[in-house]
Parts: sequence; structure tokens; C-alpha cells
Amino acid sequence: MTTAPLPADAGRIRAALALPSFWTLVHTVAETGSTNRDVAQAAQEGMPEGYALISEHQTAGRGRFERRWQAPPGASVGLSVLLRPTRPFTDWSWLALLAGLAVQRAVRVTSPQASGRVVLKWPNDVLIQGEPGPGKLCGILCERVETPTGPAAVLGVGINIALAPEELPVPTATSLAGAGLNADKDAVLSGVLDNLAELYQVWAQRGHLREAYGRECATIGQDVRVQLDEKTNVLGRAVGVDESGALQVRTHEGVRTFVAGDVFHLRPTGAAQ
Repeated sequence: MTTAPLPADAGRIRAALALPSFWTLVHTVAETGSTNRDVAQAAQEGMPEGYALISEHQTAGRGRFERRWQAPPGASVGLSVLLRPTRPFTDWSWLALLAGLAVQRAVRVTSPQASGRVVLKWPNDVLIQGEPGPGKLCGILCERVETPTGPAAVLGVGINIALAPEELPVPTATSLAGAGLNADKDAVLSGVLDNLAELYQVWAQRGHLREAYGRECATIGQDVRVQLDEKTNVLGRAVGVDESGALQVRTHEGVRTFVAGDVFHLRPTGAAQ
């Protein structure tokens, strides 16, 4: 078992944020059931956007498809933020992509010596290159919440900070410390929040970040296999994303667009597999 780093400190995180900060309230707790559920409740009680909740341990953390997100106390960190977008709901598909891009940028800054190893795989997987293969660093979940003043978005990010190999949720996961990267929670979290605020405000104006995301996503330009279900796979080359964030893949039948699916990179170029 690895030694857990120091707990996240709300004061240090707030002090490190770029000013003026979009984040009006940053709160840390030692343990909770789910930061997404807590922030959803705060949204329903009238909390304005710009609220960020950080927990050292979640007893009922969730990922996509209700998958459990568990780790030893202090070995990972859960961050959930409250957003109240005014854009049409059809544009909200970008929010989870923005979160992945924000995590990638933050880790590259806090671990500049290893920035080339930190890659973004469509749609929002942040992977760290290493042996025996790339490992997934975080899980991201975006949920719509109905509130008395209109719909809100709760965007959750769970980041593996310092887990021993036997503590990782799946063999294909990794952690910052395990990958030899900076595991300072306050530095990483303040970086994620700063980048997320910047990306969110640009998205709020444009409705997409197609160009910025396309420059950073390692999937684009790769030969890929898109697995739609247990029996259906599509082969082709990823050529971009559209204005909804859907992946565009050139196949022998022409360019196809995918809003969901497990993507596998088929040729090594230093990007994620």
C-alpha cells in the first residue's frame, strides 16, 4: 500500500486559483457518499454556479453507467462542481469533454517533465503513458439536475492520486504517484479548476471547443476500432470531432460519426492505446 499524500486544503487551493476566479466557493470534506449527489442537492437548494466540492473519500462514488468508483481514503480525490449553463441542452455533451481536457492540461503543468506522457483519448479519458501500457487516471461523470430556477449541471471528476497496483480499480488504471507524476492534490485541483473555468466560459460563448479539443485529443489521426456493442465494431481513422463533440471516423464507407462507443487505438504513435 502506498502512503497517501496530504489531504486537499481548500485555503491553499483558493489561494492558487487565477483571479478573478469563477469559483466562488471551494469546500473540502474528509468523506461523503458522493460529491455529485451533494452538489446536486446544493443546486436544488439554490446554490449558484461556481461551487466546487472536494472529498478525500467517497463511499458511494459513481462513474458512467452507475459503475462504482472506490479507492482507499486519501488515495484518490473526488471533485464535483456546479454549473448553470444557459446554452441549449444539446450543447451540454461538451461538458464532460471539457473536464477531460482540463485534467490533462492541469497534469501537464504540474508534471512538466512528463507532459508528453499525458494524453487525452476521446471522449474524456486522461491516460498516462508508461509500462506495460497506458493507464487511465480519472473518471468523469456529468449529470443534469432539475432545480427550481432551471436545469443545472453537476460535473464530477475522480482522480487517482496515490494507489498501489493492487488498489487500482481495474488493471488498466493508474495514479499520479504510481506513474511518477506530481501528486500534490492542491496543485492539481487548482489547475483543474482554473482550466475548467476557462474552457467553460469559452464554451458558454461558442457552444463548442472543437478546435482546441481537436489539437489536444490523441485519438484524432489514429487508426481506431470503435466498439459499439459486444458484436459490432467499426474500423477506420479518426479524423476529428464535430460541433457536438462526436467522433468522426473515416471508414471504407465514408465518414461516420459516433456519439458513444469504446474506442481503441490500433497503431502506436506515442498516443494512448
